[in-house]
Amino acid sequence: MRMTTRFIVALLAVFAVMAVALAPLVDGLITRWFEHDVEARSQLVFNSIQDTLTELIARGDGPAIRALFDHIALDERLLALGYCTADGVLLYAGAKMPRDFTCAPVDAHEDPAFAIDRGPTGRRLIGGFPLAPADAGRLVVLHDLGFIETRSTRVLLYLVGALIVLAGLISAATVLVARFTLRDWLKVVRASLQPPVPGTPPPQTAPPDMAPVVREIRQLLRALESDRGLGDDGRQSWSPESLAGILQQDLAGSQVIVVSNREPYSHEHGAEGITVERPASGLVSALEPVTRACAGTWIAYGSGDADRETVDAHDRLAVPPDDPAYTLRRVWLDEDELEGFYYGFANEGLWPLCHLAFVRPVFREGDWQRYVAVNRKFADAVLAEAHDPQPIVLVQDYHFALLPRMIRERLPEATIVTFWHIPWPNAEAFGICPWREELLRGLLGSTILGFHTQFHCNNFLATVDRCLESRIDHEESTVRHRGDTTLVRRYPISIEWPPSALVRQLPVDACRRAVCAQLGLPEDIRLGVGVERFDYTKGILDRFLAVQALLEREPRWIGRFTFVQIAAPTRSKLPAYRQLQDEAEALAAEINARFGREGYRPIELLAEHHGPEDVFRLFRAADVCVVSSLHDGMNLVAKEFVAAREDEQGVLILSTFAGASRELLEALLVNPYDAAGMSRALHEALTMPPEEQRERMRLMRAMVQENNVYRWAGRMLLDAARHRKRNHLLGRMAAVAPER
Repeated sequence: MRMTTRFIVALLAVFAVMAVALAPLVDGLITRWFEHDVEARSQLVFNSIQDTLTELIARGDGPAIRALFDHIALDERLLALGYCTADGVLLYAGAKMPRDFTCAPVDAHEDPAFAIDRGPTGRRLIGGFPLAPADAGRLVVLHDLGFIETRSTRVLLYLVGALIVLAGLISAATVLVARFTLRDWLKVVRASLQPPVPGTPPPQTAPPDMAPVVREIRQLLRALESDRGLGDDGRQSWSPESLAGILQQDLAGSQVIVVSNREPYSHEHGAEGITVERPASGLVSALEPVTRACAGTWIAYGSGDADRETVDAHDRLAVPPDDPAYTLRRVWLDEDELEGFYYGFANEGLWPLCHLAFVRPVFREGDWQRYVAVNRKFADAVLAEAHDPQPIVLVQDYHFALLPRMIRERLPEATIVTFWHIPWPNAEAFGICPWREELLRGLLGSTILGFHTQFHCNNFLATVDRCLESRIDHEESTVRHRGDTTLVRRYPISIEWPPSALVRQLPVDACRRAVCAQLGLPEDIRLGVGVERFDYTKGILDRFLAVQALLEREPRWIGRFTFVQIAAPTRSKLPAYRQLQDEAEALAAEINARFGREGYRPIELLAEHHGPEDVFRLFRAADVCVVSSLHDGMNLVAKEFVAAREDEQGVLILSTFAGASRELLEALLVNPYDAAGMSRALHEALTMPPEEQRERMRLMRAMVQENNVYRWAGRMLLDAARHRKRNHLLGRMAAVAPER
């Protein structure tokens, strides 16, 4: 509106200047036009009375001549007529002849002559016409030119008025044409910027005159979509400061909210009072440093038996306890909710559904209802913690597949980034879930949906294509469903660099002596290590079988090699997990009984929780780390082992079914279902020269350092920033010319 007003005022000013500039020209034209008209009238008068006047002059009939002059002078514009002799004397004149008139202006002219002078009443035109014979004198006709000035003034007023009306009409027409043209122009631009959707007509092509502008806008959007454009590739190292820089530069003033089932810190009652524990979780290991860097809010289920005693009236707590950097908001679940939501639908349904570990998923209607209710409870917590209508919400894992849609319905301007930490199965496998459409619609409430690998992204897109009516752009990896567009992206998760658990570690030799002393092992023993929760997807039984096969194939390792397995009990209420622990303990006991001897056991199974410092001490003491996942999203244990070895020694044996195998290519990659193949990899690792170990470890450490957890989080935040900027640009275009 302001722009339109400025345009109209400017146009009126231009027309006003034009009127002022044209006034003298128009006035001169009008004056000359009327003067020519009066001259023609004078000629007409002369022609009409020439013969009569000549005859009357020849008779010397003065009264008749004056009567003729007075009769003709009845015209309002004709002042008077007169007769001048050849020697310039006014011999006869009408009654209206001005007293100051002389024959001088028309004297001594043989042809009709015209002159303009100014008398007492204003300007007047004097026309002199010679009579025959040549010495007979001249007829003088005087016209009043005052009417010309009056008419000229009126014409100028009409001209100005016409210009004003014309300016108004042109302004209105221009504004209307401009608005319709701009609307169509922006419509074509928006269509040109949208990626083509398979199965739909191609977007309207921009006209040639608009093509340069479309190219510039496309370049801008490409810059927003490029990591280099927003500084990803430009950052030589990713750190908490890098994340803070993203928030300040690209997401200034944005609130970051993390939502997960597992909390980063729990409080438990102990013999010495309330103690703080950090649950064993790859998710916590990845996200805790991110939340610290962003000074955000972490919403999680309060699982500790002393958790309620350590929060304030709003269920909030500043963490970490020793150096508070962000807020932990706890959500409380009763036994029925926990049973149905966590143990039931999430871990007896979705977990085996997404992992190819040959455990049948169990789906119960009651579990589903509790899953929906708990997701809604967490959505309420997000709404309560959101300080503005546009927070960035990082939703974590399969526990909250419905949460993105619930948040979107209540905070439509929020940027929701959901990360699925476990694999995504193929469409056929996922199709057995009775509530597959509801889960997919919930996830498609996300602005960005992330997976560890491109393979998982492709599986998700194929599942959506099979189960929902939607538009999928495989080139851009986007899904459009019910008016919302979700970007499906690959974000390989990682660990912090350098790991905080490494700060207080002893040198490698000292760590080895400490571990051997703790386990009662000789210092010259060769150590293998595995660190997992007791989970049937981790391949714990398979690595025990590989150790057994190694001792069978290479008896020289009996008494010289011990495999230390840390396996923290988890989800012990579920039969599959209790059975796994029982089988693992039985298999370890069987192998120890077969190959062990006094003071030596081939397998040390430690079925208890170990803190990060204890785990890193074991990593630094080990010669080999085995990650034998049967199916895994990424697996951070592999990356933690690499990060723990700044001495560039040690060998990583890694399952090809773990996402980390796409990045840690210098590991010894194995099929965990092949016990003989894994045993050969163990032997190769134990006999690998230090130089080869160093070369492999150096490359893997460089990869983990470069692609650390801050880069993982930073790329998601940068994509969120790009999405906001793109939507802001397209939103402003739509506001200028809304589609109809």
